[in-house]
Amino acid sequence: MPPDTPRPTVPQLFLTYLRIGLIGFGGVNAWARRVIVEEKRWLSEQDYAEVLGLGQALPGPNALNVAIQLGERWRGPAGAIAAPAGLFAGPLVVLALLAMAHDRWGEIALVKAVLAGTAAAAAGMVIGTALKMAQKLKPSAPVLAVGLAALVGAAGLRLPLPAIVLGLAPFGIAAAWWTMRRGERAQ
Repeated sequence: MPPDTPRPTVPQLFLTYLRIGLIGFGGVNAWARRVIVEEKRWLSEQDYAEVLGLGQALPGPNALNVAIQLGERWRGPAGAIAAPAGLFAGPLVVLALLAMAHDRWGEIALVKAVLAGTAAAAAGMVIGTALKMAQKLKPSAPVLAVGLAALVGAAGLRLPLPAIVLGLAPFGIAAAWWTMRRGERAQ
């Protein structure tokens, strides 16, 4: 966190993640980054990218992993519970209502069209967030190459995430180390 930014309180963590969960349909990470980095300024773009990277490497939903990490960082065990509780409380209620509605009206053509359009919008949000982060972080060519290899592995070859992470981790570490060393030499 920037030095002049106060640590969020446990209620602030809960309410912020409640809002993120409610507005982040199909793209919670996109909204979480926007709220935490741009709006609240609780983290820098680089810090958020690092936390998200670890959250994606761990098993389970990456948005949940990030919420737990950040909640614990700022408020210990209470924060680690409050942030994910907020993240899932609102959407759980909405999802239960939508599931009941889908059971009743899911075969109607208009409902199917709305769901297909929503899925396309969610995919666009994920791609847009990745591009926005890449523009702000300005990764070096080796780091970008590792990211593109991950994209090819996931989208093109349809490899499972653990295989991509384990296979590319040594290259990612080497690329980041090389970039940092090159930056130190330039100073």
